[in-house]
Amino acid sequence: MDLTSLLIFLGLGALAGWLAGKIIKGGGSGLLMNIVIGIIGSVIGGWAFGELGISVGNDLVGSLVTAVVGAIILLFIVGLVKK
Repeated sequence: MDLTSLLIFLGLGALAGWLAGKIIKGGGSGLLMNIVIGIIGSVIGGWAFGELGISVGNDLVGSLVTAVVGAIILLFIVGLVKK
């Protein structure tokens, strides 16, 4: 992975984490935590979409959608565990 790909990956992770934070609890969690949530979310989303046979494409928008959905799932589960 070259530097450009790494920066895009981290940027998408941050954006996905921030968007999921806005959707689930009304705000982001800080840049580093947004990146972590987005990256873990992309793994969860990729797995969930694969299990359900859903394909959103391999472009940036598809990757962002996958990461956001996964991050929302992650934040939802974390919210349930915290209760």
